[in-house]
Amino acid sequence: MFNARYFRTFITLVETGSFTRTARRLEMTQPGVSQHVRKLEEYLGKPLLDRQGRRFVLTESGRRAYDYALKLFAEHEQFRHSLDNDSLDSGECRLASPGSVGLMLYPFILGQQQMQPGLTVSYSFAFNGEIVADVLGGCHDLGIITEAVRHPDLDCEPWHQEPLCLVVPADFAGNGLADLMGIGFISYSGGESHAGALLKANFPDFRSMSHFPRQGFTNEVSMVLDAVARGLGFTVVSRVVLETSPWQRQVKELSLPQPVHEILHLVMRAGEQVPRRYVRLLEGYREQRRHERFGFGEGPERHEA
Repeated sequence: MFNARYFRTFITLVETGSFTRTARRLEMTQPGVSQHVRKLEEYLGKPLLDRQGRRFVLTESGRRAYDYALKLFAEHEQFRHSLDNDSLDSGECRLASPGSVGLMLYPFILGQQQMQPGLTVSYSFAFNGEIVADVLGGCHDLGIITEAVRHPDLDCEPWHQEPLCLVVPADFAGNGLADLMGIGFISYSGGESHAGALLKANFPDFRSMSHFPRQGFTNEVSMVLDAVARGLGFTVVSRVVLETSPWQRQVKELSLPQPVHEILHLVMRAGEQVPRRYVRLLEGYREQRRHERFGFGEGPERHEA
């Protein structure tokens, strides 16, 4: 007979690599863990473990059973979460974004959780490609990415935009491309694309980011302004990164005539409607950003998707 507890015990055993640790985690006896595994092997008609004294390795059937069990429980969790779709103030929020977005969005969501104890938050910081893969795999209900994606199993739509900022050391006295080339560029994942778009819109003689000396790189965008504050170069980041940076007083933003924005997109599995609590959280965050930037009137971002 199918028994989900046997699969849960087997998943835990594989993850811990130990019957003793599995028993402790699941608050069972060690013989009870062994019995669950034996019952699962009897149900499937295949040995799942190659036992070698106190150690074991998975058989091919064991590896396939583990992969199936992970998928089984992921689908169960998706179903369970779907039952809470109509609730505005309760249920789990499973979402992911790049660090540049989460620097401000994650604290906002935590604040909402404090006001609505029925909410729980599972928030992951990741790069665009990882977020897309995890949404497809059911690890997240919703992803926020900085580049639109096309995939037959995903829906992707623009959600919010943040201005890009040209950030230089606080004592920088220049204002032209030659001056920027003189100090060089500090890059991060997606940084050259952002910089190229902003410089192209504001400097007619701009040709390519390849003309700028590259003074460094970090895959953590929240740290890039540390390098700028030390006078090692300039960078281009979204306003959220600048506003949340501990080094914002050691750098400055150069004023430019033509604004360029980073467009953020929501990505979810095709045909699925995210629970209403997500809609309220995302709209609440956008409203907060409008108030912070433009006050409580009708700000210029009312045209956003």
